[in-house]
Amino acid sequence: MGFPGGTAVSLVTVYDWPTVDGQAGGSPHLHTASTEGYVVTGGTGAVETLSGDGYERRDLARGTVLWFTPGTVHRLINGSGDLQLVVVMQNAGIPEAGDAVFTFPEATLDDPEAYAAAAGAPAADGLTEAGRGEAVRTRRDLAVEGYLALRERVRAEGPSAMKPLWDRAGRLVSARTDAWRRLWADGPKAQVDATGAHLDALARADATHLCDAHVASAGDAAAKWGMCGRLETWDLRP
Repeated sequence: MGFPGGTAVSLVTVYDWPTVDGQAGGSPHLHTASTEGYVVTGGTGAVETLSGDGYERRDLARGTVLWFTPGTVHRLINGSGDLQLVVVMQNAGIPEAGDAVFTFPEATLDDPEAYAAAAGAPAADGLTEAGRGEAVRTRRDLAVEGYLALRERVRAEGPSAMKPLWDRAGRLVSARTDAWRRLWADGPKAQVDATGAHLDALARADATHLCDAHVASAGDAAAKWGMCGRLETWDLRP
């Protein structure tokens, strides 16, 4: 079995690059299929969200734990310059397979080729590490541009202003869902089904599955350029 609950875990050091509105941080985006949770381990900052609850801003400090469901646009802001958090993602494998949608301007969201080029620019072949970082920053700035316009519409019109983005997000990811379903079936669903089988067995006083007890380790973390900051990720597959 993989990591408990079919989740994924990463350590995020939030970008300290300033944006056009003077706030430092990462790329605003939403997830289309997975709930995301934060456990703040150091520094201070905030997360701005746009959801069915409208616009909200919540302060972050060591010990803060919060989470948000699919469709919630979230923007991490690094207030102290050293904001760091553990991110727990539902449905391990699906976020990594592209369930996130950036808040690019509407013209980019409406052009699948332009969207793919902007979203995938940091992964282009031949980039140096510095070049990859610049591509991440350019992508972040484009997402912030679209986010700030969306935030103003949500403030003026309420949560209903989110629906065009949600519709665009659905169109952008719809072709990926067959692959996501396989990842879900082999990971999170398999863990839920295994727990059900264990409960059935224990109800019969059958503890055979305990004979398979073992300890697993993820090994060393891999460093990556993420959407919100520098990531340390682990391979949590069994």
